[in-house]
Amino acid sequence: MENKRYRLADSGGLSLAAADADKLISARDGSAALLYLFLLRSGGTLPAQAAADTLGLSAQDFARALDTLRRLGLLQQAEKLPPADELPEYPVEEICARAQQDRGFAAVLDETARIYGRRLSTQETKTLFGIFDYLGMPPEVIFLLVHHCVSRYREKYGPGRLPAIRSIEKEAFDWVNREITTLEQAEAHIQHLAEQKTELARTRQLLGLCDRALSPSETRYITGWLEQGFPPESIAIAYDRTVLQKGALSWSYMNGILRRWDEKGLHTPEQIESGDARRTAAARPAQGGQPAASGEDIQRLRRLYDRLKNG
Repeated sequence: MENKRYRLADSGGLSLAAADADKLISARDGSAALLYLFLLRSGGTLPAQAAADTLGLSAQDFARALDTLRRLGLLQQAEKLPPADELPEYPVEEICARAQQDRGFAAVLDETARIYGRRLSTQETKTLFGIFDYLGMPPEVIFLLVHHCVSRYREKYGPGRLPAIRSIEKEAFDWVNREITTLEQAEAHIQHLAEQKTELARTRQLLGLCDRALSPSETRYITGWLEQGFPPESIAIAYDRTVLQKGALSWSYMNGILRRWDEKGLHTPEQIESGDARRTAAARPAQGGQPAASGEDIQRLRRLYDRLKNG
């Protein structure tokens, strides 16, 4: 269940545009149509949980209805969640009561305490409860979130090291703002990060940057290019052209090359070679306004020189 607020793309009163009605009818999804009308009647914005409860929809039916409205272009997420330092302040009594009533949340506390090898502090318990209650993250997703954060931290800082719960909170906000709310979505996201890490390592190797750690800005550049759909080999082509033009690596210049390719829809090496008009460089006159001599021209000149020299 997504504990977010949603608004209709166009919530002008209770009138329903004919085009929107046609979309709802063609979708043949009664739950989606009912949710749309309910949001329209409520002024276009309503907490997701309240809508599901009022309509009597299960978590699965509610999620499917949301997906249908998004696909039809009739629903937009109203806004991203606030920064991670704005979790509500929960009374300890409420947290204790929920831990006794909800076995899922109790399991989250037990598993996190086991990983950290100690009893969680009051503030750490409040943070985990905020992820569970305010962000609406299911227990199984929180398990994966905690393990992911711990694994990533230990990989960076060494075995036995553990991240602060605060960093897990920030990652939780990032996941929810990316609409990662189910176990399947979380697993897919972690798999994507693993593949991106492999591509980042390949890119560093092709650029000859394996002898040092990348700066945060350099990492953002490469990660951004990979997210745009450029494989490491295409980034290497941009690097080669940058060095030829500038005499050294210039991240901003290289970013300009890749940005232009992205605007043209050129991402793979094959697309770049066929669509980037490099042939104009070969046809460009050399210094002095004369065309550059080809290999065949040079051989012909050598033969002519030999005949003249030998009389």
